[in-house]
Amino acid sequence: MPFKENITATSSKILELLKDKESLTSWQIKVSLNISSSLLYLALGSLENQNKVTIEPDGLNYKVTKINA
Repeated sequence: MPFKENITATSSKILELLKDKESLTSWQIKVSLNISSSLLYLALGSLENQNKVTIEPDGLNYKVTKINA
């Protein structure tokens, strides 16, 4: 799968994980999807840039919350 498509697919999977949750940590997302940290943070950055999630520091991780528009 081309790199940009992989980021887009991962972004969609993250949104699906957040569908029924208030928020998840970056670690919970990484482990659930079994993805590299690089791919995780590229996908999260893409989602934040599109105003689909907020990302806040949470200890060693980040708290990721879906924006319900």
